[in-house]
Amino acid sequence: MTSNKSVTVFGAYGHTGRFVVSELRQRGWSPIFSGRDPDKLNALGDLHPGLDVRPARVDDSASLDRALVGAIAVINCAGPFARTSAPVIEAALRAQIPYLDVAAEIEANVDTFEQYADRSREAGIVIVPAMAFYGGLGDLLATVAMGDWTAADEICIAYALSSWKPTLGTRATTQVSRQRRSGRRIVFSNHRMQFRTDDAPVVNWTFPPPIGTQVVVGEFTTADSVTIPRHLRTQEIRTYMTLAPLKDLDDPDLSPPPAADNTERSAQTFLVEVVARVGNEERRAVAKGRDIYAFTAPLVVEATQRVVNMQGKMVGVFAAGEIFDARDFLKSLCPAHLLIEIQ
Repeated sequence: MTSNKSVTVFGAYGHTGRFVVSELRQRGWSPIFSGRDPDKLNALGDLHPGLDVRPARVDDSASLDRALVGAIAVINCAGPFARTSAPVIEAALRAQIPYLDVAAEIEANVDTFEQYADRSREAGIVIVPAMAFYGGLGDLLATVAMGDWTAADEICIAYALSSWKPTLGTRATTQVSRQRRSGRRIVFSNHRMQFRTDDAPVVNWTFPPPIGTQVVVGEFTTADSVTIPRHLRTQEIRTYMTLAPLKDLDDPDLSPPPAADNTERSAQTFLVEVVARVGNEERRAVAKGRDIYAFTAPLVVEATQRVVNMQGKMVGVFAAGEIFDARDFLKSLCPAHLLIEIQ
């Protein structure tokens, strides 16, 4: 265990960033607050006296370098990640410290894997992108569901969210992704990412009780479809989302998810079911929790702690289930943040 407990959080004042800051403090770490807005950083600093406040912009490499001085790792919580990932990763490479982010953007995560695999190994650091609800959780569940299988015919990921009040960051990243796709959809099929222009299919999915059978939108591709193929062999990744949260995404009300208690978590609940299939045999893993943004915080902080404790034993760009013991990782989040069932 390192004696250095300082972790830079870029985008610390954002909705997810605040949860990450709180989780770090609860675990005895000292977050360094960073981001582009000095006023918002100072306001956050007032709530956490004695912690460093270091404004930085992605178009100012010197400011990013200052933000990482003395840190043992950096967590990027600032979207759109298509704009922030590369500059913050570059700063982590110069500082030679691990980089983790909570990017849900498919294209940004593809870029991270493709552009930084060699350079991260050369610098001797670990990079773990998509360490969030979309990406990290599905990847870990898929890894557990696969077990000792070396390949699967398909991996299905079904999301049942009670609601989905998007943050401003989610809205911004969604807009950037839509612009990059020019109206096309992305799916993982026949061992690769593909673009499609037709409407996504609408089908039924039977979730575990008490949710039961629900109408879902198919091919709701998320960051899991980027991370899973990096280390698990499967021909198809099929993804599904219940209808209610998709309606919330189109709500013109721009207010953030409302807090339901003094933890600032919303009342939103989630269930994620992952099914791996080989022939007629199926294996599954199910996770239940509350507030996808709040849940991202223990997920990425647990990952940061494990990466730091590896002390350079592994270097490169990794998916969650590739670098961590997936079963042990998920169990570490239970029961405070997650309930899991493995079949």
